[in-house]
Amino acid sequence: MYPDAETETIRRVLQDTGDTWAVVGLSDNRSRAAFGVAAVLKRFGKRVVPVHPKAQTVHGERGYASLAEVPFPVDVVDVFVNSELAGGIADEAVAVGAKAVWFQLGVVDPAAYERTRAAGLDMVMDRCPAIEIPRLAPGS
Repeated sequence: MYPDAETETIRRVLQDTGDTWAVVGLSDNRSRAAFGVAAVLKRFGKRVVPVHPKAQTVHGERGYASLAEVPFPVDVVDVFVNSELAGGIADEAVAVGAKAVWFQLGVVDPAAYERTRAAGLDMVMDRCPAIEIPRLAPGS
């Protein structure tokens, strides 16, 4: 969208927004991208909270069936669902008071992007934090 602004938003979300990330679509299925991305986020000091209908414990963190069930504040909502469902998740993120929403690679919903930004949240779309976060690390 706006390369310089987007780069700054990515930096802000990864470094300044907070360390509690709700990963929507994260289950204990090790073959899914969400599992590996969550592991990278943990390696970089993020608390990763699984949000999935099965509410499984993943990477040592208790899971919840929905964002509304998470009983503590969430800083970033990382979305690993189909684009058709992503807008609803973004709206839930706004409703629970998240500070930012991150749509993973291939997850695109321009209307949800605009609604989320209009609600005052940072938003990153069609990017992967596991790719972006090492770029921000010292010495990279």
